[in-house]
Amino acid sequence: MSAMPTAFVAGATGYTGREVVRALRARGVETHAHVRPGSAALERVEPLFREVGAQLDTTPWDETALIATLARIRPDAVFALLGTTKARTREASKRGDDPSKLGYEAVDYGLTAMLLRAVRAAEVRPRFVYLSSAGVKEGSTNAYLEVRARFERELRESGVPYTIARPSFITGPDREEDRPMERLGSAVADAGLGLLGALGAKKLRDRYRSNTAGTLGASLVRHAFEATSANVVLESERLRD
Repeated sequence: MSAMPTAFVAGATGYTGREVVRALRARGVETHAHVRPGSAALERVEPLFREVGAQLDTTPWDETALIATLARIRPDAVFALLGTTKARTREASKRGDDPSKLGYEAVDYGLTAMLLRAVRAAEVRPRFVYLSSAGVKEGSTNAYLEVRARFERELRESGVPYTIARPSFITGPDREEDRPMERLGSAVADAGLGLLGALGAKKLRDRYRSNTAGTLGASLVRHAFEATSANVVLESERLRD
């Protein structure tokens, strides 16, 4: 690894992505924060990234273009923090966008798989840090968890060094996106898990209680550059240490 490591962050505009960018820059890592060209978030996040010294990257979601970018910057770590929600898909459909290009299959799996293929084709060997989810397992009938289980398997079999993170709810008072049901769910779950912890089920409590983006982002960055975190799956409790 070079004296100043380099990172490429896909999904940099998201709640966790912004915290990963901040944490990388706090460690002095040369950071390329990827934003889709034409993204509605571009104008909002550009000054935030500039303030912390991150480089804005607007490579289109095109495999050839991604290969060229990765071959040029030769990152030591690639963060795949991509994801969508049913609400975003519904809103996009109302605007007349093609919903087949916006769901879990297209975004959570499709774009992440494209990024992994680009890493392999660019002939670089970064740590591929994948933000998955608690509860992921093979054979799930939940579409959200199924695409993550499928990609986890592909990543493990790819030959690319990886770190897979499986946090529980990611929430906090500073979350800009309105997700009332998720906030309610995390509050109820944390209360119940707190009770279970008091009764002795501390491992269960620690695995499934919610994470803040700041804590999660800092943890992802730390594990990305730790040798002991290579080729491992980190459950939620290990993302808070």
